[in-house]
Amino acid sequence: MSLGDDTGQTRTRMPERDGDPYGGSRRGGRSSSRSLVTVVGVVVILIAAIAFANRGGGDSAADDGGGGGGDAPKASSTAASGKKPVDGKAAGIPSGFAHDKQGAESAAANYAVVLGSDGMFNSTRRHEIVQTLADPGSVGKLQSGFDADYSADFLKAVGLDKDGAAPSGSTFVSRTLPAGTKVTAFSDSGATVEVWCNGLFGLAGDKSTTPVTNSWFTVTMKLNWSGDDWKVLETSQKTGPTPVAGDNPVTGADEISKAVQEFGGFTYAR
Repeated sequence: MSLGDDTGQTRTRMPERDGDPYGGSRRGGRSSSRSLVTVVGVVVILIAAIAFANRGGGDSAADDGGGGGGDAPKASSTAASGKKPVDGKAAGIPSGFAHDKQGAESAAANYAVVLGSDGMFNSTRRHEIVQTLADPGSVGKLQSGFDADYSADFLKAVGLDKDGAAPSGSTFVSRTLPAGTKVTAFSDSGATVEVWCNGLFGLAGDKSTTPVTNSWFTVTMKLNWSGDDWKVLETSQKTGPTPVAGDNPVTGADEISKAVQEFGGFTYAR
């Protein structure tokens, strides 16, 4: 039930180099053939972009996904709607979502962020989160399930104390970053929404043996319309879809810690 890293996802420890568990500031050298492939790929993209720009006006039906596209989805099915997701907050959590599909999507995305945050590792904050997000009839079940997930043994295993605090000199990172949402069931009284997410998890610090890694997973959230807002009935999680990793150089622990402290989160909407 937990949206943390104890749900079957695999965390890979980076090889230590010169005492830095993050593997230094850069990866090993790249082969000349790989560089050539990269250059060719860039050229192909540029050629395609130029060809697209020079196509001419085109017809409006094709532009909006309405003609000749077969079963391809229309752009409007994934584009931002321009609607503000919410104006209010409860216990620091976005609340007051619209009573429609977009509102359910926004609620699920924002709830996935909160349920995957570092606040879940502290019992007081975890109880506050669950009390705020859960449907009244599901509070007890969700609370007991999350309390079992975030046990003292689990906290110790990931390098935290009983209150979910990181050791001195380290920064604990647990963030969920929605990449998209999909409604699989909807009615006036309930909705089931899948949220595709990227997650960051670990301890940033020179002496950390569990450096910050990223993973991809999908959270399925069943929601109920209760008290003029969407509330959580239950959640589940599965691994993926996972894209191919990029070739970015690995960042050192100090920069990761600084980024976590300086970059805040968002209120999500479709």
